[in-house]
Amino acid sequence: MSALEDFRPGRLNRDDCFYVAGHRGLVGSAIWRKLQAEGFTHLVGRTSSELDLRDRNAVLDFFAETKPRYVVLAAAKVGGILANNTFPVDFLSENLQIQLNVLDAARVQGVERLLFLGSSCIYPKFAEQPIREDSLLTGHLEPTNDAYAIAKIAGIMHIQAVRRQYGLPWISAMPTNLYGPGDNFSLTGSHVLPALIRRYDDAARSGDKSVTNWGTGSPRREFLHVDDMASACLHLMEHYDGPSQVNVGTGTDVSIKELAEIVAKAVGYQGDIEWDASKPDGTPRKLLDVSRLTAAGWSASIGLEEGIDSTVAWYRNNLGLIRG
Repeated sequence: MSALEDFRPGRLNRDDCFYVAGHRGLVGSAIWRKLQAEGFTHLVGRTSSELDLRDRNAVLDFFAETKPRYVVLAAAKVGGILANNTFPVDFLSENLQIQLNVLDAARVQGVERLLFLGSSCIYPKFAEQPIREDSLLTGHLEPTNDAYAIAKIAGIMHIQAVRRQYGLPWISAMPTNLYGPGDNFSLTGSHVLPALIRRYDDAARSGDKSVTNWGTGSPRREFLHVDDMASACLHLMEHYDGPSQVNVGTGTDVSIKELAEIVAKAVGYQGDIEWDASKPDGTPRKLLDVSRLTAAGWSASIGLEEGIDSTVAWYRNNLGLIRG
């Protein structure tokens, strides 16, 4: 029997080596907190200065030295619509390098359980809503982030290929838009929700009478708190085994206009909200079908307004560290 045929999902050993690639990022740090809370005693993480995941030989040496039994690949070059649209080569090349190096090194060491994290941007721009897992590769991608999406699609294919060729029970998960403590609030690289939090918090502090956002405000997006995402990751590693990627989200969405109003309320901004329709909207709607995740026994527990309130509080408490 292959390792895949022998494997049955179940509780991970809390004392075995668990490597979280990207443990300082938004998702990785939340996963690290979750694993600590769940009693894992042998967590391994390296900062980018300690281990450059684009350096193949360094990654192979790291895996040979640490020999992790479990791995979550949360490391990636990420950014919002502006960064993706401006630097497509960087997003394609660096993410492919990271994925190939980590996944190849993990295979060489026979890592038993690995979770590869992607993004809902892998799906076609005009996929039927809500988006099912089998919508993958059925249509054209959103042009503003197609390079990043192609890299993540390659990662999914890599996971499936390892399952077929080597019999390792690896899985992949595709989260919707994530937010929460540790997010990127930079002016040029942030996603829509942290960008709105920073913009409206600045406006509230400055007493601005109006704030102008990109686009029309009509696109609809789904948002998942990163602590919920971390919970889903551990749940999938212990309860799911299959070749298909699993959508991770809430199953509900809001318009960007509605989101802006929720953020404005959370930060106490009382001025006008305006829209610049000359700027791109991106994908009209991106709502994930989470029935596969629900069938595996998990659903989100943190509401959007509650999550935004706590994220605003975190942002303000860490203001001196995240300006840029």
